[in-house]
Amino acid sequence: MGFPTDIKIIETFVGMPSRNRKEVYKFLAPHLRDQESKDFRFPAQYMFKDVPPDIEESIDPVAFLMDNLDRHNIEKAMLGYRPENEDCVRALEMHPDRFLTCLEFDPNDVMTEIRRIKTAHETVGLSALSTFPAGYRTPINDKRMYPFYATAVEMDLPIFVCAGIPGPRVPFAPQHVELIDEVMYDFPDLTFVMRHGAEPWTELAMKLMLKWPNLYYSTSAFAPKHYPKNIIDYANSRGADKIIYAGYFPAGLSYDRIFAELPNVPFKDEVWPKFLRDNARKVLKLD
Repeated sequence: MGFPTDIKIIETFVGMPSRNRKEVYKFLAPHLRDQESKDFRFPAQYMFKDVPPDIEESIDPVAFLMDNLDRHNIEKAMLGYRPENEDCVRALEMHPDRFLTCLEFDPNDVMTEIRRIKTAHETVGLSALSTFPAGYRTPINDKRMYPFYATAVEMDLPIFVCAGIPGPRVPFAPQHVELIDEVMYDFPDLTFVMRHGAEPWTELAMKLMLKWPNLYYSTSAFAPKHYPKNIIDYANSRGADKIIYAGYFPAGLSYDRIFAELPNVPFKDEVWPKFLRDNARKVLKLD
């Protein structure tokens, strides 16, 4: 059968198209030291070809995003929720049935951010939390992270966390995959999803997913032709329920590229529905 064209896809990583992408990543600017990174439109730009351009003033970001979702059979998309972004708020108001919300937090300001999470949940009903340990210079198992893990458990929300070597040129130590083991031990009820590859520790990531029932892996920020081979093999064997599709639009990948390459990924026929939809529905509690 190969890549199915009739599955309504659940997307677990999408951002709101922007007219000035550098504004989205301004939180990272103080940590970037080389001039090239400072000049990039987004801080991992050196890793991607054909980065989607910022949209023109005459284009409606919400309509542009909806067109991309519709053309590629995406039923629901988990949007990085930014309450200060009028386009993001408008998308949720205009298309409540198409979007799920994920709020990214900065673990360096614990109580302020927990209040912000609770306010957002009361306002729009969050589906998940996320954070970028290397970007915020806070290790996955740092004591500042623990109140957020506890909050996620209390609110019954999964947490999506970048793991592995980060694209932006900041130290990788906060995202070493081995740090996840301690977190899963201390929070057995936490649903934790690894974002952005977990490389070069994918073998360790797979071992930990076998060990911890609530630990998952998403393919965010990877063009399908670059999905790690051992992750594909794992999905085709005992990890079929653990690997979740995620794109990287509009940060580094266009949907046209993602869906041109996906049919060449050698997943087994029975894995595709789980990868494109079922595993995300379970993690995000859509069933």
